Amino acid sequence: MFKFLKDKLKSAVSRISKAIEKEEPVDVPLPPVIEVEEVFTKDEARHIEEVEVPAPPEEIVEKPKKEETPKIKEEPKKAVERPKEIIKEKPKEEKKEAIEEKKKEAPETLEKGTFSGHQKSERFLSVKEEPKETLPPKEEKKGMFARFKEAVTTTKVSPARFDELFWELEIAMLENNVAFEVIGKIKADLRKDIVEKPVRRGKVEDAVVSSLRASILSLFEGNKQIDMLKNAKEKKPYVIAFLGANGSGKTTTIAKLTNMFQSNGLKCVLAAGDTWRSAAIQQLEEHANKLNVPIVKHDYGADPAAIAFDAIEMAKARKLDVVLIDTAGRQHSNANLMDEMKKIIRVAKPDLKIYIGEMIAGNDCIEQIQSFDSAVGIDGVILSKADIDEKGGTAISVTYVTKKPILYLGMGQEYRDLEVFDKEKIVKGLGL
Repeated sequence: MFKFLKDKLKSAVSRISKAIEKEEPVDVPLPPVIEVEEVFTKDEARHIEEVEVPAPPEEIVEKPKKEETPKIKEEPKKAVERPKEIIKEKPKEEKKEAIEEKKKEAPETLEKGTFSGHQKSERFLSVKEEPKETLPPKEEKKGMFARFKEAVTTTKVSPARFDELFWELEIAMLENNVAFEVIGKIKADLRKDIVEKPVRRGKVEDAVVSSLRASILSLFEGNKQIDMLKNAKEKKPYVIAFLGANGSGKTTTIAKLTNMFQSNGLKCVLAAGDTWRSAAIQQLEEHANKLNVPIVKHDYGADPAAIAFDAIEMAKARKLDVVLIDTAGRQHSNANLMDEMKKIIRVAKPDLKIYIGEMIAGNDCIEQIQSFDSAVGIDGVILSKADIDEKGGTAISVTYVTKKPILYLGMGQEYRDLEVFDKEKIVKGLGL
């Protein structure tokens, strides 16, 4: 199953990975080495740039050490001059004497460090007590070999390069019946996970496969299973109508589901509502005889809505559990047959409307599901002939495009050849 798509995906992923591996290594800039240990004064710090362009090692070594405090002590004359505001605070009669005394005592006070409050604010606060301009923390240093290894072992893919590489994968999916909407989603998911993201060389293929797997699994998020067995036990009779195109496998699928219901202790009745195709009634009757279940049939050309009504009434009278209504295959473009189908649904009022589609039909199957859903409303999908489908694009596209769950896969001609849909098995079948 899915051999063609599996091989195409494997080939495309391998080529994409090899192309990415050959890309130029990522230019990993070396972090600047900051070895500044000196604390500069306010005036000196104004002329120093903030770490972006560190000074050469020679200049840092030869830079004279700071000696702010000794310089301040060597200028006693400038500290002698006292502001007028402080002098004015003295009494008038002691004004001149105080000035002369302070001038004489000034050298001693400078040596002892007994400065007035104003002098301290003018000189000391400007150098020591103002908050110092802090430098950014040093970046963690990486060894020479560590930086070299990071640059050589990682790679990135540019958006333009990604579009070029994805083209092959896109063609592979188109050739295998993957819907356009699904291809667009997968491309967007891969772009998000791969483009401009550093990936280790040798692990590129693993990254692509992982992203592709996650993207395909997300296509089935709306695939909520319908428990027909549980519903049939709770409501009696449980009426199911089967719809689909010509030759899609409706009659055989009805027989398989009848066998499943019987295996779980439920009694069924079949309604031969396909009064248009030659031998359709006889085909369903043959299955009924093999399964030992009753069948309601009329002549060819009879009203299929009347046949469905009679089958439901029989189920009520005989206390049967499930009514399975067969209908004629029709194309969505046939207006008369579509109107007939609407009448069947109006009369029978089925609890479940299932579309039977050929898995090998590809995008035609998806278009038909959308048309039938628009006409009468589809509850779920069963894909027949899954065992002979080598492409697999339909299985991964139906749920995402139509928003309808895939209930079962028809895997052969035997009654037991009906498998519950499993998304994990689908992804595994694609080699992911």
